[in-house]
Amino acid sequence: MAESRTPAEVVARAARATDLADLDAGVVDCFACPRLVDWREEVARTKRAAFRDQEYWGRPVPGMGDPAARIAILGLAPAAHGGNRTGRIFTGDRSGDVLFAALHRAGLANQPTSVSATDGLALRATRIFSAVRCAPPDNKPTPGERDTCAPWLHREVELIRPTLRVVVALGAFAWAAWWPALRAAYGVRPPSPRPSFGHGAHWSGTAVPELLGCYHVSQQNTFTGRLTPEMLDDVFARAKQLAGVD
Repeated sequence: MAESRTPAEVVARAARATDLADLDAGVVDCFACPRLVDWREEVARTKRAAFRDQEYWGRPVPGMGDPAARIAILGLAPAAHGGNRTGRIFTGDRSGDVLFAALHRAGLANQPTSVSATDGLALRATRIFSAVRCAPPDNKPTPGERDTCAPWLHREVELIRPTLRVVVALGAFAWAAWWPALRAAYGVRPPSPRPSFGHGAHWSGTAVPELLGCYHVSQQNTFTGRLTPEMLDDVFARAKQLAGVD
């Protein structure tokens, strides 16, 4: 599989993806953002002490979940010692602990934990992906890195478009990333001005997925009580209702 090393190559490779497996193969062979490549590989070499005996993934992290998803969960980027370590989005860190416990309570995951890419986790009617596919320093991708990575997201949305009914945006970054995806995948001009992000925010268009806002499942939010399990449960209950998922 040819590597993508420039923004133009990302655009071309994403557009050629015929299905999700093909897209995922393109994602993991992306080297288009030098700063992110250096960081993800440096983290994989130096490791965290608690994981020093493990081999880190150290590459872009593809989406995961049901290929016929009615609900999509859009995050910011993989965590340095979570997805960048395990190779699966929201896996192996505290954010994932909170997210998958909530999905299990909602009946959208078969188990409440996600510790490795081979732990048997399966999602029902749900797919999870991120706006940026590499772990960024300080969890802050640059605008250029966001834009270079966007074709992966846009093509992924196109591929699940036949079934997709609801998008849950985890945080303001994901909320903002949805509007270009809306235009790319549906040919729909985003509203102007853009609706403001907030927990529980809801935007509804015509012949496009419903959009729900949810505070990110970061430790900063969950440890301080800004985002509680009950708040997450409410969002996923609403997502299921809007998506027609029992």
